[in-house]
Amino acid sequence: MLSLFSTSAEALTFEKLPIEQKSDQWSVQVGEADKGKDLAQPVEGKFNTYSLKIDMIGEDVDSVKVNLYRNEPNSNTRYSLVSCPPSVPCSKEDPKWATDLARQLNEGSPYRFSNFLLAEKATELEVEIVWTDNNQGRPMKETFTFTNQ
Repeated sequence: MLSLFSTSAEALTFEKLPIEQKSDQWSVQVGEADKGKDLAQPVEGKFNTYSLKIDMIGEDVDSVKVNLYRNEPNSNTRYSLVSCPPSVPCSKEDPKWATDLARQLNEGSPYRFSNFLLAEKATELEVEIVWTDNNQGRPMKETFTFTNQ
């Protein structure tokens, strides 16, 4: 489900977790964040924490990339929450990571991101999945947008 940009000042909060969206290819679920002293903590008035789980429910894929974005109220700009594997600068991202993730998903193991921060001022969480299949090398993309509505 893709929603249109809204200038609403209402913060993004999920009353009931997990919340899930599906397509023919993907299942995307936002849930409660894992807790731990080494994990990000919510900060009242600034950030909430959530988890993300992506399952492949369609055809096998050759490569997969997952990007998370939040909106900024009164702006068309989207801010990335996660775009590169840990410890790998975006400018030096290894394409092998995308094929390793594809292999993991093809084997039935979901992509899990156990804890991420989301600014309370955000009103949308956008999950972008870009993949290739059948050795075509032509990327395909689906975007899942979570809002208060």
